[in-house]
Amino acid sequence: MNGFGASLHHEGVTFHVWAPRCRSVEVVIEGRRPQPMAPLDDGVFELTLGRLGAGTRYQYRLDGERYRPDPVSRWQPEGVHGPSAVVDPSVFTWTDGGFGGHGLADLVFYELHVGAFTTAGTFEAAIAHLNQLADLGVTAIELMPVAEFPGSRNWGYDGVHLYAPQSTYGGPQGLRRLVDACHARGLSVVLDVVYNHLGPEGNYLGEFGPYFTDRYKTPWGQALNFDGPDGAGVRRHFIDNARHWVREFHVDGLRLDAIHSIFDASPLHILSEIAEAVRAEAARLGRPGHVIAESHDNDRHIVLPRAQGGLGLDAVWSDDFHHALHVRLTGDRGGYYVDFSDPRHLPRALSEGFAYQGEHSEYFGGKRGTASADLPAERFVVFTQNHDQVGNRARGERLGALVPFEALKLAAALMLVAPALPLLFMGEEYGETAPFQFFTSFLDRELAEAVRRGRAAEFSRFAWEGAIPDPTLPLTFVRSRLNHSLAAAPRHRALRDYYRAWLGLRRAHPALGARNKERTRADLDPSGAVLTVSRASAEGDPVQLFANLSAERRPWVEPAGSRLLLDSADPRFGGEPRTYPLAPFQVLLYELTR
Repeated sequence: MNGFGASLHHEGVTFHVWAPRCRSVEVVIEGRRPQPMAPLDDGVFELTLGRLGAGTRYQYRLDGERYRPDPVSRWQPEGVHGPSAVVDPSVFTWTDGGFGGHGLADLVFYELHVGAFTTAGTFEAAIAHLNQLADLGVTAIELMPVAEFPGSRNWGYDGVHLYAPQSTYGGPQGLRRLVDACHARGLSVVLDVVYNHLGPEGNYLGEFGPYFTDRYKTPWGQALNFDGPDGAGVRRHFIDNARHWVREFHVDGLRLDAIHSIFDASPLHILSEIAEAVRAEAARLGRPGHVIAESHDNDRHIVLPRAQGGLGLDAVWSDDFHHALHVRLTGDRGGYYVDFSDPRHLPRALSEGFAYQGEHSEYFGGKRGTASADLPAERFVVFTQNHDQVGNRARGERLGALVPFEALKLAAALMLVAPALPLLFMGEEYGETAPFQFFTSFLDRELAEAVRRGRAAEFSRFAWEGAIPDPTLPLTFVRSRLNHSLAAAPRHRALRDYYRAWLGLRRAHPALGARNKERTRADLDPSGAVLTVSRASAEGDPVQLFANLSAERRPWVEPAGSRLLLDSADPRFGGEPRTYPLAPFQVLLYELTR
């Protein structure tokens, strides 16, 4: 049997849909009478129609009453409520046969939102900036979710057509062009996918089958039915989706959103099956496939191999690193930041991966986390900013709006010296000044109003003051766009040069990068103000970093027999010549030569 959805072949188009909740399903082609589909086993319906081609608009009529888009639609040219369109993937000629991908430890992520990354807000418009990212030292573009969502403005976490790249971004053809262009420049592509819930508008899956369950709860909507009655069809839908992105769009990996809200008591967890599917499809293309998780649980089992009782995913985001660093630099204490007042959290998260490894969390109301010191460096993704940590502030301020310029460089240094995979948020490298705010364009007015009210209630735990931008207004989206021309201004150019220098050192120096975590040590001096990070390779090659975490000058001792590799106060990085003692937020990196 062909895959689900509309499959184009020399005889026409074959339609397959899983709809166990329907007595009958018909295919409705624009301008034609509905054509009944033949019922097969397990709630599957099938129909082949001749003389149809790519671009044909179609819908399913359920039980002779409701007209709905295809649950496995490859393209929604008229949005989430409109008809689906037949896609012919063979019309695109890939040129990336020579691209071998990147090993996990070599990944340097650059997270971007397609709509806000450029003025045009399309897949193809992003291509013009890829050379600069490759030159910077980025090795992987991480796209925020692109599955079709309501309207034209959305972070992507309200997607409902999981197989269809957002039509206003350029649809499937635009995404293929972007991925091919990334591979031509040696950049991998990781796609953020949402498998813990679907958006509230245009979500018709429940009319076709038992996709959702009330046995579990998520903060965003109904939980997916991965382990209940008829769960096999639901699992297939999501596993096939993971394969789809790799097979049809050549993406090199997936970032799985909030897996702590993916529930599955099956003997083989759905996440393990997804990881295996991604790797199998990537192997057919001659490349590694990576699956990276977001989770607030600090659970080592996410990245342990299945043979050791784990899920077997490749890496997990370490929010602890961000939170500990953010609290140290800004003094924020609201919401989840309440857990990070202990200055020891920062060196622990930097050197071990998690700060919380079983200790009591005030925010979560119980013990949180598992041991992480023995896990390899490449199992952790660290960041100083990302879409959540910027955009989920009330007004979406970036770190540069909250701390001095020298503190921005300190934050970057700690991220890039850490034995982990670094993730940069779009514009971070040159100090983008535009905020990144939460924006939506729901067509349902009542839903839009509910989101507006819910956003205000969400921030009550953080005690942030001032008006919250209306997420439904176009201006909220427009003010979140990058201003790439800033990168040419002197201080912004200096910050970019600083990131480029650091990323070059990570690649070139054997003691740096996402390896040799067991040879990393991070300590605070007795004052708690100067952080020392020591790293070494298996052969030695030791380096030592000194970071003044305070706004005051601090004494320190230059290591004997050393060579200075990088000084954050160097004039070429927008600093001023410094002498003893350490200036506020100054960072020095030394190679120990004896």
